[in-house]
Amino acid sequence: MANVVHKLTTTEIQSLMSKIKFDTSQLPQGMKARAKHNNAVINIYNSGKVMFQGKNAEIVAQQLLPDKSSSTSTSSISKNATSSIKYNQYNCIGSDEAGSGDYFGPLTVCAAYVTKDHVKILKELGVDDSKKLTDAKIVELAEQLVTFIPHSLLTFDNVKYNERQRAGWSQVKMKAVLHNQAIANVVQKIDTHALDYIVIDQFAERGVYQRYALSDLPFPNKTKFETKGESKSLAIAAASIISRYAFVKHMDQMSKSIKMDVPKGASNKVDLFAAKLIEKLGIEQLDAISKQHFKNREKTQTLVNKKYQ
Repeated sequence: MANVVHKLTTTEIQSLMSKIKFDTSQLPQGMKARAKHNNAVINIYNSGKVMFQGKNAEIVAQQLLPDKSSSTSTSSISKNATSSIKYNQYNCIGSDEAGSGDYFGPLTVCAAYVTKDHVKILKELGVDDSKKLTDAKIVELAEQLVTFIPHSLLTFDNVKYNERQRAGWSQVKMKAVLHNQAIANVVQKIDTHALDYIVIDQFAERGVYQRYALSDLPFPNKTKFETKGESKSLAIAAASIISRYAFVKHMDQMSKSIKMDVPKGASNKVDLFAAKLIEKLGIEQLDAISKQHFKNREKTQTLVNKKYQ
């Protein structure tokens, strides 16, 4: 299936929407309009990007946007790839997580299926290592990716995270369980005969992962573990963006709920904020939205105690 992407101005989008009938109701978040025309699906995103999908994608794009040439933007993924396996030449499920190093907020894990046909479109959209992208760009990209990339997104909110931690689960075990379940979920959504590899952004050795996962690897012979996987596989990069998106949205909702801007990470700035939160809302509220086993909790209590000594 062909994919074509163009970045349009507001005026160009209005002109496009005047040419054929678009649906503007009950759309995924981040999407402005959608239409089907001559065996092609046209998605217009709030970012101004327009995606044409289907066997007639290129023809329809040329018909409706005659002044636009094919997009040629590329991602730095291919430049940074160092794996002996060129994953972007294969159909891959990639998995990654977000929030594992943040005191506040959940642990989110995503597995995403990226085919060879998806590679060009992901590069044109600007999919890259999520650590290089701003939160705003993460949100923009994720809201586009989830509309056409088969994926599974799982979350351990802070209540569930802390329950598992008290029950003796290490963070590595939590990640192994979530990664393996997310991958299994995606396997159920795709034609596995076309699947070449499952590639996991490595957070543990293979043996440790298998011991902690609580379930068998769906396709162990096709499963690979890669350090710095986002730079080697667009499937991992896509999964990373979606998992980071879920984390960012959760943090935004948390900030609105307590009417305080909750910081990310685990720095001294986070400790100072946590101390203020205890003074305003109590330690119970702090524990409800944080990972209790992090050293930040002890540091925060020290800060509070010093203030009142």
